Amino acid sequence: MSIHHAADGYDSQDIADTYARGRPDYPAALDGWLRDTLGLHSVSTVLDLGAGTGKFTPRLLATGARVVAVEPVQAMREKLHATFAHVQALDGSGDAIPLPDASLDAVVCAQSFHWFATAQALAEIRRVLKPGGCLGLVWNMRDNSVPWVARLDALVNHYEGDTPRYYTGAWRSVFPCPGFGPLQASHLSNGHTGNPEAVIVDRVRSTSFIASLPSPQRDALTAQVRELIASEPLLAGKAEVTVPYTTAAFCAVKTETP
Repeated sequence: MSIHHAADGYDSQDIADTYARGRPDYPAALDGWLRDTLGLHSVSTVLDLGAGTGKFTPRLLATGARVVAVEPVQAMREKLHATFAHVQALDGSGDAIPLPDASLDAVVCAQSFHWFATAQALAEIRRVLKPGGCLGLVWNMRDNSVPWVARLDALVNHYEGDTPRYYTGAWRSVFPCPGFGPLQASHLSNGHTGNPEAVIVDRVRSTSFIASLPSPQRDALTAQVRELIASEPLLAGKAEVTVPYTTAAFCAVKTETP
């Protein structure tokens, strides 16, 4: 599988570190969803597909399940392995999963499915799932109903080009999909609290198509983001802020016949 050129920006240790700092964690309320909706428990095996640096991996480990990670970008995969040495981290992609047929109880794509939302990838995911296994799709999205967040999104989205993104909804075009039941959706409130430089500036710089920009353009955008922080009363001069997010979680169950 060829990866969209925007993902090239992730293939450096510096950006992998920025990604790990700047990306929000996932709400603890997802623990119940992983247990009750995806059915994960101590005898389950789950794939963290498109695992990146392992931001979602702790939520999967908390279920007690055996976790395997697949990530195509070497720098991201190495960061994951350095943090979670006991998790098997494999080179692979959505349409080339290096695992046997019917070997997984669940496949979870956290902040990643929009990169490989194709019928071919879904067929590959179905191949590695056991009968009745679950596909879980999870995304954190900034809540742009907040005015300053909307202004931040406008700065970032100016550079997106044709990069696949969750918010466009293009990933939905592969559903309904033969071999999977209907998508079941849940939405949870979330927030990313910390120093503005980490939770806003690093978050922007960890965006794929921003990370792949030439340095002068990336630095100019960084300056605009810092100007936004300085001009926004809710952010200016604050040592700690909370960026509001919504976490969307979807589940589809593998059916008996494709």
